[in-house]
Amino acid sequence: MGVKQLKKKFLRMKNTIDKFQKIVKELLDDEGAKPMAQFIASENLYSEVDLALTKNGLSEEKFEAALKDLVFKTPRTATNAFFNQLFGGRNETAVLGDLLAVILNNSMYTYKAAGPQVGVEKVILREVCNILGWDKSSDGTFAPGGSLTNFMSMVMARDAADKSTPHSGVTQKMTVYTSMESHYSIPKNAAFSGVGRDQVRYVPSDVVGRMDLNALEAMIEEDIENGYKPIMVNLTAGTTVLGAFDPVGEVRAIGDKYGLWLHLDGAYCGSVIFSQKYKHLVDGISHVDSFSFNAHKMIGTPLSCSIIVVKDKRNLNSSFSNDASYLYQTDHDEFNLGKTSLQCGRRNDALKFWALWKSVGTDGLEKIVDHQFDLADVAREYIRSNDSYELYSYDESISICFNYKGIPARDICTLLYEHSELLVGYGSYENDEFIRLVTINAQNSKQDILDFFKTMESFVASNTHLFAPALTEKS
Repeated sequence: MGVKQLKKKFLRMKNTIDKFQKIVKELLDDEGAKPMAQFIASENLYSEVDLALTKNGLSEEKFEAALKDLVFKTPRTATNAFFNQLFGGRNETAVLGDLLAVILNNSMYTYKAAGPQVGVEKVILREVCNILGWDKSSDGTFAPGGSLTNFMSMVMARDAADKSTPHSGVTQKMTVYTSMESHYSIPKNAAFSGVGRDQVRYVPSDVVGRMDLNALEAMIEEDIENGYKPIMVNLTAGTTVLGAFDPVGEVRAIGDKYGLWLHLDGAYCGSVIFSQKYKHLVDGISHVDSFSFNAHKMIGTPLSCSIIVVKDKRNLNSSFSNDASYLYQTDHDEFNLGKTSLQCGRRNDALKFWALWKSVGTDGLEKIVDHQFDLADVAREYIRSNDSYELYSYDESISICFNYKGIPARDICTLLYEHSELLVGYGSYENDEFIRLVTINAQNSKQDILDFFKTMESFVASNTHLFAPALTEKS
């Protein structure tokens, strides 16, 4: 490529980055004034936003205008009005790492294609294993989301139970056990892995959402008597509704008794491993066979950043390694990460987490985690001190479940969303339905949490006609 061509290429990229910076600056300015994007009903989406793809491209000006309009009308997940999903916020250092990963565009399956970025991933995995108390025989990988780290754990459990399965397929009726409050990916993964949705056993939970161990063992015994082969218990560190933690250490004895793989799904709250104050919530974690967590949740990196680690790395190799001479042409397998991952082509999800961890240290990650629990304490204290509220959740959880003035939770959540006031969801446990506020955004302050309640209360007071039936019944 000649000098003139190189210069043109550089100028095109510079122009694109300038355009990006301009749109981002305008977005950040607008978020400061309007933390909620304009509500657009799904039935009006294609008429209100120009999404059509046409034969001829747009002029630069029209393209920029269309792009900006799309960006400005997209839900704002990084502001102090977003409490809807189990992620939120925007850590600037992690964003920098993610932007650089996009520019570098390495694929993480070989050292030849990724170079030092392989080391970025490996040092994260090694340090996580160290925190768990595991030795050098442990290892891990990154996957595109918590659903797929859970899938990988089930595949490894399946193969550990019957080493012929990767070659011969599933030849016996296997069963897996998970809490009734566990993630919805478990039955999907059972279908994908050949275990089958019908062989998932949903173990009842106690009053705070933790797995009932007496029920678990009784279900295992019954399945063995009926000719099934139990292979795995899926535990949860932070259930999606109440934010409950299953009793990891106590399940290990059951796992040993029946030869079961233990996986701890910490996608939501597994990052408590970084906190001296809250890591007791996963006591016994060093005894599980696999553990996963999402750094795009409690740690606050951009989506997605999902990690799974295994106590014995041989399980990763036996379940996921496959040779390919056109890929693995140089270097030791230890540096060819495609040998132990679910995918071939794989974006660099590690750099954003590494950039954050490198900049703040492990102590900084601990502060991020602890702050979210502090914010949850603020919310619970506010609810408990106000007779208009009813609290359904418990301490040491970053899911705060409550109702306000007896108004149906889904009514409040839906109307706050449609009027562009707040984004917050609702959930249910047993026979109760409630608003679920999550303090997952570590960039929020105590005042942001108090402002959430003030905004909601003001909205209800100003729109009594929308809530009249519930308010009348309550009074």
